Amino acid sequence: MNSQPGEAKSVKIPASYRWVENAHILLWLVKDTFWAMEFRPGGLFMIAPTLGVAFYILWRSRYSRQDFYHNIAICLWISGNSIWMAGEFFKQDMRHIAVVLFAIGLFVLLVYYLLFFAKDKAAENALQ
Repeated sequence: MNSQPGEAKSVKIPASYRWVENAHILLWLVKDTFWAMEFRPGGLFMIAPTLGVAFYILWRSRYSRQDFYHNIAICLWISGNSIWMAGEFFKQDMRHIAVVLFAIGLFVLLVYYLLFFAKDKAAENALQ
């Protein structure tokens, strides 16, 4: 049974992959802790691994429409969050760019919930 990207199906996340998602949370918290501590080198350094793992998770989720849409929103959120952080570090107001990325993420989720959520939920229930 070959699935197409975005096709609704039940996806079980293997335990061998779960560690990547958990490590991503750690990276994100370290980045934001450096930001809160105003430790510029650490905060700026942590952008690359945090975003890198977020995009890796996005790629891995491409066969689960629900996860894919949510991971797009997460990538946009972390991107906006990182731009905002860098702006604060360099005394530049970059919140307007962050807000645009956050709004795009919200729009992506709105599209998912308006167009696909009910369909995916029905397909999931049919498999049970």
